[in-house]
Amino acid sequence: MKQNAVPCTVYRGGTSRGVFFKESDLPKSKSAQEQIFMSAMDAYNPSQVNGLGSGTSHTSKVIVIHETDSEKACLAYTFYQVGIGEAIVDSAGTCGNLMAAVGAYAIDEGLAKVPLADGMCDVTVLNHNINRLVRIEVPIVDGAVQVDGDYLMAGIVHTGAKISVSILSPGGGKTGTTFPAEMRSELVADEQKFSVTISDIVNPFIFVNAQDFGLDGSESNDILSQNQHLLTQLETLRVQGAVSAGMAETIEAAKEVPSIPKIALVAPPRDYFTTSGVEVKAEEIDIIARMISMGKFHRTFAGSGLYNLASTLLIDGTIPNDCYTSSEQKQLQNIRIGHPDGIAEVTVELTEDGKDVAAVGLDRTARRILEGQCYVPSWL
Repeated sequence: MKQNAVPCTVYRGGTSRGVFFKESDLPKSKSAQEQIFMSAMDAYNPSQVNGLGSGTSHTSKVIVIHETDSEKACLAYTFYQVGIGEAIVDSAGTCGNLMAAVGAYAIDEGLAKVPLADGMCDVTVLNHNINRLVRIEVPIVDGAVQVDGDYLMAGIVHTGAKISVSILSPGGGKTGTTFPAEMRSELVADEQKFSVTISDIVNPFIFVNAQDFGLDGSESNDILSQNQHLLTQLETLRVQGAVSAGMAETIEAAKEVPSIPKIALVAPPRDYFTTSGVEVKAEEIDIIARMISMGKFHRTFAGSGLYNLASTLLIDGTIPNDCYTSSEQKQLQNIRIGHPDGIAEVTVELTEDGKDVAAVGLDRTARRILEGQCYVPSWL
């Protein structure tokens, strides 16, 4: 069977990897575009062996680059989460990790103005998923994106050049308000009530205390993933939370959108060992967190979730704030999140009244991996 070639580029951004397409290289039909995305990733097989995915939620991702008339942004883009063993293409959420790669892409493709001297290049892009501007500081050497550097981020073995990402006014991108169900809600799973916080910052998340499930929060992904009862309970809470937050009208409708809201377990700081065998001390972190993405525990923690959790942690009355033991409260703070494979640091700037988020930032690394053509069946 003949195949068609579609130009694409593959980037790693943070702990995610995605295939980048230009809108101009894709068919006009949304349905045809989604068929291409699913074929490119191989959404149909859990292993994604017949495509560019690798069977994980953080590598089954697509970015579509759009031209924009905005005077503030050099490009616009849409993020898509592609199913794993399921024919799903979901643009309801976004990806915080790949934002760093979008900044690198803008420079690699000549869409951003690059300074003559080596240093930092300020790139501003528009994320259509959340309708927010994202400012990205990308290091430049000899007019090109610097890849090598001494910044080591958790979840990546080799160091790289640090890219700083900042999202402006990140609250309410999906629901119109930062807390669409107030600071706390009660949801039910197995006739047991759970107190949760649903927050819409970059991506909507539901946060629940790990101790409510008899956990201390430091359990490894291997242990958590074997607990099918826990996974079922969390999915029950996730779809209920979607309805409570107004993101879905019914439980059945919520099940059709597996990407948001995501759900995460949080706990106060304690010593634990990462997936890589490194010991993390309680005094090195402000909170422990484990999250589920597309039905599986995430290997690290989604960038969008890091933004959300760090912000929610600083706001009084939330479940994450219950886990925060520091007495320090400043308008601009650096929050340290302990995830399964290390520590991520997020900068949060609150509004003057301390009740909402003015901006949230994260340091990542990124790398252009491949440029070429993705082959898809000719019937698509």
